[in-house]
Amino acid sequence: MLTVSDVSLQFDGTDLFKHVDLKFTDGNCYGIIGANGAGKSTLLRILSGQLEPTTGNVSLSAGTRMSVLEQDHFKYDEYTVMDTVIMGNHRLYEVRQEKDALYAKEDFSEEDGERAGVLEAEFAELGGWEAETEAAQLLCGLGVPTDEHYSLMSALDGRGKVKVLLAQALFGQPNIVLLDEPTNYLDIESINWLEDFLMDYPYTVLVVSHDRHFLNAVCTHTVDIDYNQVKMYMGNYDFWYESSKLMQQLIRNQNKKKEEKMKELQNFIQRFSANKSKSKQATSRKKILDSMELEDMPASSRKYPFVGFNAERELGKDILFVENLSKTVDGVKVLDNVTFSVTKNEKIAFVGDNEAGQTALFQILNEEMEPDEGSFKWGVSTTRSYFPKDNSAFFDGCEMNLVEWLRQYSTDTTETYLRGFLGRMLFSGDDVYKQVQVLSGGEKVRCMLSRMMLGSANVLLLDQPTNHLDLESITAVNNGLADFSGDVFFSSHDHQFIDTVATRIIELRPEAEGGGCIDRTGSFDEFLEYKQTLKA
Repeated sequence: MLTVSDVSLQFDGTDLFKHVDLKFTDGNCYGIIGANGAGKSTLLRILSGQLEPTTGNVSLSAGTRMSVLEQDHFKYDEYTVMDTVIMGNHRLYEVRQEKDALYAKEDFSEEDGERAGVLEAEFAELGGWEAETEAAQLLCGLGVPTDEHYSLMSALDGRGKVKVLLAQALFGQPNIVLLDEPTNYLDIESINWLEDFLMDYPYTVLVVSHDRHFLNAVCTHTVDIDYNQVKMYMGNYDFWYESSKLMQQLIRNQNKKKEEKMKELQNFIQRFSANKSKSKQATSRKKILDSMELEDMPASSRKYPFVGFNAERELGKDILFVENLSKTVDGVKVLDNVTFSVTKNEKIAFVGDNEAGQTALFQILNEEMEPDEGSFKWGVSTTRSYFPKDNSAFFDGCEMNLVEWLRQYSTDTTETYLRGFLGRMLFSGDDVYKQVQVLSGGEKVRCMLSRMMLGSANVLLLDQPTNHLDLESITAVNNGLADFSGDVFFSSHDHQFIDTVATRIIELRPEAEGGGCIDRTGSFDEFLEYKQTLKA
């Protein structure tokens, strides 16, 4: 058991959260949620002992082993993949290293033999003889091929390292597992494996994630950081979200009834306070009025940007024709003989591991890149707006402030209008005068979405629009695209985002997988079911 008692944390005299009392028990997975900056990752650092709280303490049951998902992807570059995973149980790794060093000695003494016997017993007790088998199972489950299990970590790309570090955190069934954004950079199959693994995990898991589908799949409890407090609720993310909306509505309804009653009492007092026969009643009602208090609606740290797209022009029937498109990028053929057509009222998600192919297709359709072979043709009624995966060209070295930057894309260039628009996108006060080149990743995404909204196009192309966004902003973009009357082409790692926006799924297959594309009308879950039938 992991127990948090009266924990508070202050930064520069300001409470991030205070008087936190929580208990985390075996067999449960706790999803930690909150707005950006609320303190989700900070709470994990306190629980892991990396950060001391201002007040209170964190205690573990005797004999408890805690594991934390490592965030430094270069920390183990000099070690093999297998050794990196086994380091997840640091004591087991130490015992194995010491034991192997003893056996490698040329002058192996009787004393060394006695020490080796002690180490062998501990090694067996820690599950050392099964360690490499377990590590290999974790790695294969997460999609790390067996021929890489004894490679150096430095030889792996970023996605491969993330998978290995996740396997390290899960290795040896630690009593408590702390995972900060474990699904980042994982493919759909790896995420599905991780969901299944965590749903069956017998011990305690705490996870921070912006992936709503993942939180819904694995979490038995939700830990909400808001109002400078940390509170625990039963149920997954959707249960918490719907319950919190209902609670807010109940409070609003109660306050409305109280306001009506207070107005009624005030009117009575005003009418009859000078009337002797009614003065006692008026005094009585004044006492009631004085005792009534409207229940405060706390000023939540959660803020939802306004995301809404309006198409100025009605679309015709024919939207896009793509025929035999092929493209090689950095020596790899990422698009190979891709053909499809699009009609009115379609929202298409481009999915799969071929992200380079998705980006190349978007760039070709936006006429930023020429195909090697094939052609495409947009319908005459279409107007298009593009959200690139890499937006650095819009911000790097740009000395404009937000108002000046947004003015480039607006027909109404008055500062009043632009500041009002930026306010709806959560840029308020002096924030609108920040230079755009110093904005965070999430702030730049909100700027790019603002640019698209001002364009009023009837076809939207969005390459990974959910990257860098918090749950609130993802929800806003999700709702904005679902409500859009035009056509949408998009890619995303967010399962729920895809499933609730897309009406059609296209998976671009690189040359190594036979080229072309898999094209299915329907939801993302229906597409995944179809993919399973292909494997059967």
